[in-house]
Amino acid sequence: MVLTQRSHVRRPTLEDVARQSGVSRSTVSRVINGEARVRAEVVDRVRDVIAELGYVPNRAARQLVTHRTGAVAVVAAQPENRLFIDPFFDLLLRGVRRELALHGAQAVLLFVEEPDDYARVADYLGGGHVDGAILFSLRPGDRLGEIIDRLGLPAVFGGRPLPRGGEPVRAGQAFVDGDNRGGARQAVQHLVSLGRRRIATVAGPYDQENSAVDRLAGYRDVLRDTGSPDLVERADYTRQGGADAMAALLHRRPDLDAVFVASDLMASGALQTLREHGRRVPEDVAVVGFDDLTSIAETTDPPLTTVHQDAEEMGRLMARLLLEREGAPDSASDGTPDSTLDRATDVSRDVPSVIVPTRLVRRASA
Repeated sequence: MVLTQRSHVRRPTLEDVARQSGVSRSTVSRVINGEARVRAEVVDRVRDVIAELGYVPNRAARQLVTHRTGAVAVVAAQPENRLFIDPFFDLLLRGVRRELALHGAQAVLLFVEEPDDYARVADYLGGGHVDGAILFSLRPGDRLGEIIDRLGLPAVFGGRPLPRGGEPVRAGQAFVDGDNRGGARQAVQHLVSLGRRRIATVAGPYDQENSAVDRLAGYRDVLRDTGSPDLVERADYTRQGGADAMAALLHRRPDLDAVFVASDLMASGALQTLREHGRRVPEDVAVVGFDDLTSIAETTDPPLTTVHQDAEEMGRLMARLLLEREGAPDSASDGTPDSTLDRATDVSRDVPSVIVPTRLVRRASA
């Protein structure tokens, strides 16, 4: 048997890139780290050489110097099987992953489903495995916020952070959220403009999530003087939940002529129930959803009028805010200064929060 020796090809080094680019080693390092003190033409030249040589930065050596792991925990306080049936979260996670990848970072997805999971997640977050955390789907009194505070880990919340034990949210907690209350107002005002007078709502689990609280508040803002408690039904942000809630509303108020549903997934279930009860949409009952998930809104019968919020962009903004809190270079991922982070309302360096605007998208259901 003849043994052949494996040939080893020398990996290109930082010095190789510097030599071929005609710049110093420190300049190459600044380009790799995304620092702003390098002229654009130099950045382009160095990046071309990096691509030509196939240079890959030595992340292990960089971690020894910077004490950074290049990993970010994405923590969801939701059962895993429920999370992935909702297209909204899929888009949100896609935005997070894409933005982190632009900065050479990796997302590590963690789930909190049972009480014992809190200790496991706390040990992982405190074990030096990640540089920060993005947290979403937290409920009132959720211990994850307390764990983050205790560890002093940079973090960004998806949605407004929820109060713990009746205490106000701690100033300075970074979060990204859609304009849930304003979007709900747009939806209900549209139904009113169509001449609808008995407008119901399928609300989300507002004892669990602030988005549901805000969307219900927006509904009530418009119908303050005309709304009725028996036109409100709560569901769990699932298709079946929306279907069951719509059936309950029709049983109580068979005269209703419109419904604002707090998510597209629930709205698809509500449309099914209306069909089963012989109600024409929009002739008998007009329907408006929330999220503008095109995989749902454009395929329902009829296509769904809904409130648009850009879930993927919200995920990107969460990642960008976290990178800023970690001290990463401040650069727009699309290379332009007019990013959503700059355009969104309620942005502050002292309280780094972003409220992303929403807008009504009209289709055939209302």
